[in-house]
Amino acid sequence: MAAATSMAAALAASLPAPVAAPTPAAPTYEAIPASMSKAIDIEAEISLTCVQLDGMVVTKIIKHSREAHGPAAHGLVLGLDLDGTLEVSNSFPLPSDEDDKSPKGVARFQAAMLRSLKEVQADDSVVGFYQAMTLGSFFNQTLVDTQAIHQEKLRHGGIVIVHDMSQTARGNASFRAFRLTKAFLDAYKRNNFSTASLISHRLTFSSILEEIPLKIRTNALLSAFLGTLTESAPLSGPDVNPSSATSSTTLPPSFATLNLGTSSVSRNLEHIIEALDNYKTEEGNLAYLQRQIAREKARADTYVSKRKEENAARVAQGLAPLPEEDVNRLFKIPPEPSRLESVLLLGKIDAYAKSLAETSSTGLVKMHAAKANPGV
Repeated sequence: MAAATSMAAALAASLPAPVAAPTPAAPTYEAIPASMSKAIDIEAEISLTCVQLDGMVVTKIIKHSREAHGPAAHGLVLGLDLDGTLEVSNSFPLPSDEDDKSPKGVARFQAAMLRSLKEVQADDSVVGFYQAMTLGSFFNQTLVDTQAIHQEKLRHGGIVIVHDMSQTARGNASFRAFRLTKAFLDAYKRNNFSTASLISHRLTFSSILEEIPLKIRTNALLSAFLGTLTESAPLSGPDVNPSSATSSTTLPPSFATLNLGTSSVSRNLEHIIEALDNYKTEEGNLAYLQRQIAREKARADTYVSKRKEENAARVAQGLAPLPEEDVNRLFKIPPEPSRLESVLLLGKIDAYAKSLAETSSTGLVKMHAAKANPGV
């Protein structure tokens, strides 16, 4: 045995040393030239026609909106666009202003979340954001600014998904997808929302956003789970009480639809009055600025006409005319104020009015039904 071992060792020593496999070089990626980006990114040339929400995204947005207790709930939606359909497959909330998060802190949080999603091989492509709202009103400066940034940075412009919490509380989950119109983006990039700009771009509160059709997709597992919740399954056994011979997983009956909804009407009226007060204040400020502009322009026109008369008199006397001075330097004429805030307030009033009309009409039908059957 010892001889065999020494022979094997001698043979092994006489063999040449194994050559180590060469380490493959790290792959290098070259940036796509700008001239070839459109030829390679074919999906970017297909216009967006539909937004598809995954069922999990719907539940996550509803859960976040309930926990945030107000329109402060907002976050990012992730997915990809394919053949004109923007498929939203995931989402995560962003810290609100109440959390004392600075813009840099929010950016770090967003980068950390996207990095974590990429590590677990989940969708990490931002396609827009979502925003909670109440009573159908979501017009505000923050939403417009955020959506303008997304439409400039993201392919297909990105979308904003608004979730109406008041509709969900009444049993109707409301989700809508929007993006800014081209006319509004042109005025926004020029930072010009004067009266002449609004007329030339034909901008009103109804032409700021364009709505994109939205549909919700559920997978087979979620559909089966919802089916078990909506259908009662009888229980069998000798010790089963006949009054409770149904599965405990069945959803309990909800009587929310029997609520007359008088509290929501009063709350809606309060929001409309508040929006009208804000609009009146904004219009008062604009009128004050317009009077200031008109006053300064009148002073400048008076100065120019007076200087022309003086120069005409000097020329008639054979004297050299006085040099013309810059009117803008002598008179501080304020620029024309932006009317964007007043347009957004009009959109908010219109949304509250439509929500009030819908709520009051439903409440009137319920009250008529309750009055017609007093004995039931």
